[in-house]
Amino acid sequence: MLKAENIQKSYGGLEVLKGINLSIAKEEVVSIVGASGAGKSTLLHILGTLDIPDAGKVTINDIEVSSLSPKKMAKVRNEEIGFIFQFHNLFPEFTALENACIPAFIKGDKDAESRAKELLKILGLADRVHHKPSELSGGEQQRVSVARALINDPSIVFADEPSGNLDSQSADELHKLFFDLRNKMGQTFVIVTHNMELAGMADRKLEIKDGIITS
Repeated sequence: MLKAENIQKSYGGLEVLKGINLSIAKEEVVSIVGASGAGKSTLLHILGTLDIPDAGKVTINDIEVSSLSPKKMAKVRNEEIGFIFQFHNLFPEFTALENACIPAFIKGDKDAESRAKELLKILGLADRVHHKPSELSGGEQQRVSVARALINDPSIVFADEPSGNLDSQSADELHKLFFDLRNKMGQTFVIVTHNMELAGMADRKLEIKDGIITS
């Protein structure tokens, strides 16, 4: 369902990615590990259409996204891809429900609120839907961001250090949640992490070193 071929990326003459090839199947949970500066987040951003490679191509569900126009790429990003970041990036003036609904509102989904309520219930936040981020714990805020990532039923979710800003208990709960969602909803996850426990739980662990996948 996702394929990357010969992905190359440089910044200021520095080669960050040096020909990355990978394939990810539906319902697979894949972790990406490596030292700081190895190119993990750069690769994740390219796979998720947040950045464009200098060479190579990315295909999601038979759509070669790396060659799309910005408008068409934005549509694919909204409908096919979910994102979870280290920092929750929630709008402080919006409730948990409103934050979770945002991608669906952009899509024009008239059932956004009911879908968001369903997801927040699955994520254990049924009694927190009208709370604003300042009224939620860090773990609860991250679960709201998970609901936001899933609201449009994306083909794949990219997570960049998703538990890096959480305490150990909240991190453990989030890690378990990814696999519960895969099992319940058939979700596919690609997770960049420094957390070796999480990386080891994945179906596959890919290691990047010096801009290439070494294992």
